[in-house]
Parts: sequence; structure tokens; C-alpha cells
Amino acid sequence: MRIRIVDAFTDRPFAGNPAGVLLLDDGPHRSFPDDRWLQRVAAEVNLSETAFAHPLPPGGDADWALRWFTPVAEVDMCGHATLATAHVLHTAGRTAGTVRFATRSGVLSATAAGDGALAMDFPTSSLTPAPAPAGLAEALGAEVVSVHDTAAHIGDLLVELADERTVRGLAPDHPRLAALSERGIITTAAAEEPGRGYDFVSRCFFPGLGIDEDPVTGSAHTALAPFWSARLGRAELTGFQGGARTGLVRTALRGERTTLTGRAVTVIDGELLTPPA
Repeated sequence: MRIRIVDAFTDRPFAGNPAGVLLLDDGPHRSFPDDRWLQRVAAEVNLSETAFAHPLPPGGDADWALRWFTPVAEVDMCGHATLATAHVLHTAGRTAGTVRFATRSGVLSATAAGDGALAMDFPTSSLTPAPAPAGLAEALGAEVVSVHDTAAHIGDLLVELADERTVRGLAPDHPRLAALSERGIITTAAAEEPGRGYDFVSRCFFPGLGIDEDPVTGSAHTALAPFWSARLGRAELTGFQGGARTGLVRTALRGERTTLTGRAVTVIDGELLTPPA
């Protein structure tokens, strides 16, 4: 079975967020195998997420069924692995124009943009002001400006920090962070120099899902988009995310939906030698 590693939200190898992509469309494997096998493959790949997709019958609301697994658990929403899967389908000539995915977060689509990027349609996350959990500032090692809960959608805490320098310099206590959110912690601040090509910065931490830091998180931008659009007064923005690895996510707020646009590049194309039973 063919498996790829794709760097998402970047136009060059060894940047952005790597995802495993496995298309389950060979022979009898036109459905999802046993969950235990999917989880074992994701653990073996050992990236933030591995995406598994199989084609659906024509004429329905979606073209492919799509699921995402971290090394330790299945997740409800993942932006970068969706981008990686759409990239594989487009570069392999398996689809053209728009591809629709049936997921645990409803139907998500990805459309080829004129500049070689892919524009994904995702639900906009809700934002509810919340008090900072006890110990949050200590776990992050930084003072907290504001906190918003996204529990109704992605289950993260969005934490505003003082400035870009603070976000970039974080060295959090990951075990302590794991107990403070349903899914993870999104830290963010306004860009210090907007003329550099981005409007805000972020870093995302998901130690409870086996991911201390996720390099570039598409799902987080469904919350970052409404948060910064309200403050900056613009529907279309660009976010810069990352610590050791970095990437760019273009966001466009469209009410209950948010468009996330980015590029991707395949860095490994190989064979998985242990198919499902």
C-alpha cells in the first residue's frame, strides 16, 4: 500500500507540518480497516496526524471519506492532514478542482487555487471568553492577556499573550498543559511587523494527544480567524505559526465557515508493507 509524507502549509520540504497520507483504494480496501490497525499505523508514522481516506460512491455529498489519527488517538478535526490528503489527490491526478471529504466534522472541501495553493472550507469555531485556568501562566511560562474557549467546536483554549516575541520564545511545561484543556492550547499574539507578510502569530500545544507542539495547525485557525478578524477589522488575514518548523495559513472569515488556504509538498513516497488483515 502506498503511503506518503506531505509537508503542509509550506512550499518547501522540511518546513510546515508533516502528515502521513494513506489512500485506501486498492483492491478490497475501499473502506476503513479496523480502528486498531489505523491507530498502529499512525503510531508507526509518529507524526502529529496520519490521514486515511477511501473513495465514496458517486452522487453523494462527498467524494472521499477521511479520518485522522495522532500517534495515540483519533481526532475530530485536522486541517494540515486534510490539506496533505487533497494535495496527494491533486498531484496524483485523482481529482481536479474541488474534492469533498466526509469527516467527523461534516463535509470539508479543498479547491485548487490559481496560485498552486489549496483552499479548504471548514466550520468557523466559536469563541467564548473564559477565565484562565489555575496554573496556565505558570505552565506556559508567560503572562496571559485573555483566554477564549472553543469547546463547542475544536475543544482548545485560545490564549492571547502580550506580543510576538513572547509567543516565539515559549518553552512550556507540557505535562502541566495537558491537564488544562479538553484538546490543546493555542497561543497567539499580533504580528510585531505586519509588513513582513503575516498579521498574527501562533503556537499550538497538544500534549494530551501525544503531540507536545504541533508545527502548523489548520484547525486552530478556524478559531484564530474570527479572533483576529474582530480585532484587526479584516476578513482576510495571514497567520504565521511555528517554533522549530514554521508555516503560513491564509484565512478568510465567511460567517459560519472559514477558508484556510495553503500549499503543500510531498517529501516521501513509499510503500507500507503491512496491509490490514
